[in-house]
Amino acid sequence: MSYKGPEASEPVPNKALLAENRALKNEVQSLRARLEEAEELKRAISEGDLDALVLPGPEGELIFTLDSADRAYRALVETMNEGTATLACDSSILYCNRYFTDLLRTPPQAIIGTSIYRFIAPESMITFKALQEQEKGNGEIKLQAEGGISLPAYLSISSFQGEGSPNAWCLVVTDLTEQKKNEEIFANIEAVRKKEIHHRIKNNLQVISSLLDLEAEKFYNRESIKDSEVLKAFRESQDRVISIALIHEELHEGGEIDKLKFSAYLEKLAKNLFQTYNLGNNEISLNMDLEENVFLNMDTAVPLGIIVNELVSNSLKHAFSGRDKGIIQIKLFSEKTENELHNKEELTGKGSRYSLIVSDDGVGIPEKIDLENLDTLGLQLVNILVDQLDGEIKIEKDKGTELEITIHAQEGL
Repeated sequence: MSYKGPEASEPVPNKALLAENRALKNEVQSLRARLEEAEELKRAISEGDLDALVLPGPEGELIFTLDSADRAYRALVETMNEGTATLACDSSILYCNRYFTDLLRTPPQAIIGTSIYRFIAPESMITFKALQEQEKGNGEIKLQAEGGISLPAYLSISSFQGEGSPNAWCLVVTDLTEQKKNEEIFANIEAVRKKEIHHRIKNNLQVISSLLDLEAEKFYNRESIKDSEVLKAFRESQDRVISIALIHEELHEGGEIDKLKFSAYLEKLAKNLFQTYNLGNNEISLNMDLEENVFLNMDTAVPLGIIVNELVSNSLKHAFSGRDKGIIQIKLFSEKTENELHNKEELTGKGSRYSLIVSDDGVGIPEKIDLENLDTLGLQLVNILVDQLDGEIKIEKDKGTELEITIHAQEGL
């Protein structure tokens, strides 16, 4: 019977240690390999060399290739209802989708490699270049399609940094043709509606004038009041109503619907007043020196029209008593352009100062009349309306009568 000491059992643990050591080495090598794969994947993604991704799935590996991603991306871009294009740093077109070519009515081969400036309408060139200078920008421009056709469009532009192209751009273009057509249709409908309103107001005011005339007829055969203030009041009220009705008539018949060409209105108003106050054989003439392109809105035109009505009718009634001849003069000008009477841009600029002068060479206003303490309703009304317009009024009594009204107004106001 033999005896084995403790030394006999030592080889067993050594083998286990060796096996464990080999397993650890294999695991380390596997981790290193996976780390190298991860680093290579990172490099391939960053440098654009990646061809495909292999991902674990429930039923095996899933392979996702960049070629399939590109096809999906292109399918998306090509079916968009917006035009897209990419530009090189020199603004030449590198790529565009089918909608973009359809929009420009130009085949792709005639677009790719061509400068985008060829397809920008001249009036939008400054806007387009300004958008290019921004990292991201958007705005309305006009494209120029084949045959010189101008197309309204909404442009979104973004710059990006490509390889060797630090100033490349991506464009997205939305066609606004139908939207602009609809806006024009709605604007025309609105214009017609406003003109119809002006027409109805004019008719209603004419009805009021006719009613005043009918009421006045009741007094014509009454000797006691035939020449009294009653009939004069009816006539003056008619004049004021007609002066407003003429404004709505001018707005209805004219090209503008929100602002009045005041010179044309003054001509009609003065002619109407001369017909109303027919002075028999008296030769009273009218001189008008009116700046052409004065446009005022209702808030200014109505009170100013009533002012002219009061001043001209007052001259016709009182200035030429006992005289056979006379002159009434109306002037309208912008102090900004007094020496350039046909400069519309200057005239309608913001903060223009306008002067209206109504004068006659008649007997003149009595010296005792004070503009601050007037007895007559007509001149009281003039003062009230001038205050309403935040204007100023001056009176000259030498060689007849001259009243100058000065107001401030913006374009169309």
